[in-house]
Amino acid sequence: MASVLHPRVAPRRSTARAATWWGKAWVRAVEEAAYAEGDLRAARTLARNGNVGQISTEPGRYVAAVEDARGVWTVEGSIPVLDPRDVDALVETVAAEAGRVAALLAGDLPHTLVEHAEEAGVELLPYGGELGSSCTCDHWADPCVHALAVLQQLAWLVEADPFVLLQLRGLPRDELLARLHARTEPAEQDPDLDAAVEAALYAARLLTDAAGDPEPPAPSG
Repeated sequence: MASVLHPRVAPRRSTARAATWWGKAWVRAVEEAAYAEGDLRAARTLARNGNVGQISTEPGRYVAAVEDARGVWTVEGSIPVLDPRDVDALVETVAAEAGRVAALLAGDLPHTLVEHAEEAGVELLPYGGELGSSCTCDHWADPCVHALAVLQQLAWLVEADPFVLLQLRGLPRDELLARLHARTEPAEQDPDLDAAVEAALYAARLLTDAAGDPEPPAPSG
């Protein structure tokens, strides 16, 4: 599956760690994964100061470069992807309410979506033990300060766009939209859900046309 290269995050003055409930859940996982509070403080400083380069994400993996006073280091991290059965259950959970896909497209992660996914056996938000990492630095702890800085910036990316979380878990945005669009026969479709997915696919096609890339699948008439 294709990776996504996210724009570099500009330096931030704010010391706030997260603003949304799902961003706070991600940060808690990062704190669980850290070896020491001092590492977390140093990582937050690197993240806020813009020392993390562009982050590349794909299902189960993320990569970024981090610069500090000693040099530039490459961080590679992992997060478990959902198995096919869990992906199916997550698609059904999103489709259960038409407003959920609209919320995701608007940058919101409904709490009920995550709760109902958990009831179906799908853990969407990670815990500390799931956040694997490696770094080219010589720090003995895992995750190191550089990996923690990348994970901190990933929290900001996930906050701004919950589809980053879904992609890391193995369900990229375009795949989710395509599966929602094709999951039922026309006579059985929820008109509100179908309209939301049609609008999303149309918007994606406009963005793709503007970028000069191959078009995504066109909405059915």
